[in-house]
Amino acid sequence: MSGKPRRYRYRAWHGGADPLEPPVDLRSALDAIGREVMEGASPRAALEELLRTGTRDSSGLDELTRRLWQRRAELQRRHNLDGTLNEVRRLLDRALSQERQALSAEQGEDARFRELQLDALPTDTAGAVNELANYDWRSSDARETFEEIRNLLGSEFMEQRFQGMKEALQQTTPEDVERVRRMLDDLNDLLAAHARGDDTGEQFDRFMAEHGEFFPEQPRDVDELIDALAARSAAAQRMLNSMSEQQRSELAALSQQAFGDPRIGQALQRMDAQLRGLRPGEDWTGRARFRGDQPMGLGEATAAMAELGELDRLAEQLGQAYPGARLEDIDLEALERQLGGQAVVDAQRLSEIEQQLRRQGLLERASDGSLRLSPRAMRRLGETALRSVISQLRSRRGERDTDRAGAAGEPTGTTRPWAFGDSEPWDAGRTVRNAVLRRAAEGTSSPLLDVSDLEVAETEQRSRSAVALCVDTSWSMVQDGRWVPMKRTALALHHLVATRYRSDALQLVTFGRYASTVDVGELAALEGTWEQGTNLHHALLLAGRHLRRHPDAQPVVLVVTDGEPTAHLEPDGTAVFQYPPAPRTLSATLSEVDSLNRLGATLSVFMLGEDPRLEAFVDIVARRGGGRVVAPTPDGLGAAVVGDYLRTKRRR
Repeated sequence: MSGKPRRYRYRAWHGGADPLEPPVDLRSALDAIGREVMEGASPRAALEELLRTGTRDSSGLDELTRRLWQRRAELQRRHNLDGTLNEVRRLLDRALSQERQALSAEQGEDARFRELQLDALPTDTAGAVNELANYDWRSSDARETFEEIRNLLGSEFMEQRFQGMKEALQQTTPEDVERVRRMLDDLNDLLAAHARGDDTGEQFDRFMAEHGEFFPEQPRDVDELIDALAARSAAAQRMLNSMSEQQRSELAALSQQAFGDPRIGQALQRMDAQLRGLRPGEDWTGRARFRGDQPMGLGEATAAMAELGELDRLAEQLGQAYPGARLEDIDLEALERQLGGQAVVDAQRLSEIEQQLRRQGLLERASDGSLRLSPRAMRRLGETALRSVISQLRSRRGERDTDRAGAAGEPTGTTRPWAFGDSEPWDAGRTVRNAVLRRAAEGTSSPLLDVSDLEVAETEQRSRSAVALCVDTSWSMVQDGRWVPMKRTALALHHLVATRYRSDALQLVTFGRYASTVDVGELAALEGTWEQGTNLHHALLLAGRHLRRHPDAQPVVLVVTDGEPTAHLEPDGTAVFQYPPAPRTLSATLSEVDSLNRLGATLSVFMLGEDPRLEAFVDIVARRGGGRVVAPTPDGLGAAVVGDYLRTKRRR
C-alpha cells in the first residue's frame, strides 16, 4: 500500500440539521411548559406557547410566520401587474409609428384612407389590437412588430398555465403554434374523459408520449397532471381577480390574438373551466394588492400569485390553528424555498421537541382526551424546583446539596450510582455485576473495576414524619404574584420527600372558600379563580385527618397564606364567609390549632405580604400552637418552607 497520508477536505454542511448539534434540550422545554402550567395554562396551551415562541436554539412558529408575512409584503410592495399590457401598448405604438411613417412616404388616396383607419382605432389597447388583426400592413417592420404582439400574448398566456413555456416559445413558428393547439385540444379531451370517469391509463400514457415536452414536472398519472395544472390555473385566476375590471376586460379580449389564432385562447378558457370543476378546493377567488413600480408579465404575475399562495399555506401550517394540526404538516420543501435551510432546521427541532415530549412520556392523554403532564414530567419539574430551592439554602446558610436519601439509618433496599462525596456503604453485589457486564461489553483488557461500576446502598431516616402542606389558593395569591412561587414550593417539597425522605407521608391541601386535598399534578395545573374566602379552618381539619392516619409518625403542619381566615366550615359542611372575619371564624380556626397541638404537631406559618391583621392572627397561632412564623418574600418562599422541613428533620 502507498505510504502517502490521506488528505481530507472539509466543507460547509448543507444536508439539513447539523449532525454535530446537541440533541434538543427537553429539560429546558419541560421547564418552560411547567412555568406556563403553574401560571394557569393547560398543558396543551403551554406546549403550543413553547412552539410559538421557540427555544434558545430555535426560532418559534411566530418568528417563522413573521418572516413569511414580511416576504409576502416585500413581494407586493415591489411589483405591479401591468407588465404585459404595458408591453403590448408599447409594441402597438411602435407598430403604428412604423406604419404611419411608411404611409407618409406614399402618395394617393389609399395611403390617406389607411391613415384615417389608424386614426379611428379604439383608444383601448385590446380594441386597437383586435381591429388591426386583419389590417394589411404596408410596412414590413410594422407587420413584424404586430406579430411580436401576437407571439408575446401567446407565450404569456401559455406561461400563465404552463410554467417555463415563455422561453420555449420565444421563436414561434406556425408549426409551434399548431403543436400548442393540438396539445390543448388533446388535454381538454383527457380532462373531459376524466371528469366522466371513462379515461384510461393508456390514454394518459399516449398523451404524455406525444406532449410530454410541455410538462417538465413529468406527472405520473392524470391526477398529478390535474393537480399541477389546477394549481397554476387557480394562481392565474387569482391574478385576474387582483386586476381592475378594465385590465381583466382587455386581457380577455387580447386572449383571442394569442399567436394570431383565436382557437388558442378558447382552448385555454375551456381548460380553465374544466380544471375548476375538477379541483374546486383550489383557491379560485383570492386576490392580492400589488403596489410596486416593477411591472410583471402574465407569467411572472401568475408565478408571484402562486408564491403568495404558497406563503399563505405555509403561514396556515405554521399557525397550527386548524383541527388536527400537527407540525409534520409543514411543507419543508416550500419552507426552504421561502425562508432558507435554517428555517427548516428550526421547524424540525420544534417538531422533535413535541415528539420527544410525547415519546418519553412527559405528556400524556387524560381519560377525557385532554393533554396533561405525566408523573415523570412532574418529577422533573419537582427536581428543578428543588434544585433552585437548595441553591438558595446553600447561598443563604452555607448548606450544601446532598444526594443522600437519608442522613443515616436503615437501608431502603435501593441502590444508586456512587458520586463524589458519598459516604454510604457500597453494594458489593451490584458493583461486581456492573463490572462484569462492562468488561463483557468492552473486552477483558478493560480495568477490572472502574468508578462507573460503583453503587451505594441508600438509607433513610429512622424517624418518619406525616407532613401536611396547606397552601392558600384565594384570589389574592394570584393577584399579588404569589401563585407560581406557591406552586414551586409545593413541587420542591414534594420532590424532596419523594426522593430523599420516602418514608415520610406528605399531603397537599389547598384552601380558598373550601379546602381540599390534591396531588402534586392537580396542584401544578390548578387555575386561579375569583372566589372570596380563606378557609384555614377547613384546611387544618384535613391536615389533622392526615396526621391521625399516621399515628406512628412525627406530625408536621406547614401553612402558606397571605390573609387572615375569613371563612370556616359549619357542622353541616357549609362554608361561611365574612369580612372582616367573624369571631366565630377565628374561634373555629384557633380551636383546630389547639387540636393539632394536642396531636403534638409542629405548626409553622409562612406569612406572605404585610397585612397587620394577618400578623396579629399568626402571632396568636404561634403562641397557642407552639410553632413558628416566617415572613419570606415570594421568591424566598420555597427555601423557607423546605428549610423549615429540613430543620425539623435535623432537630429529631
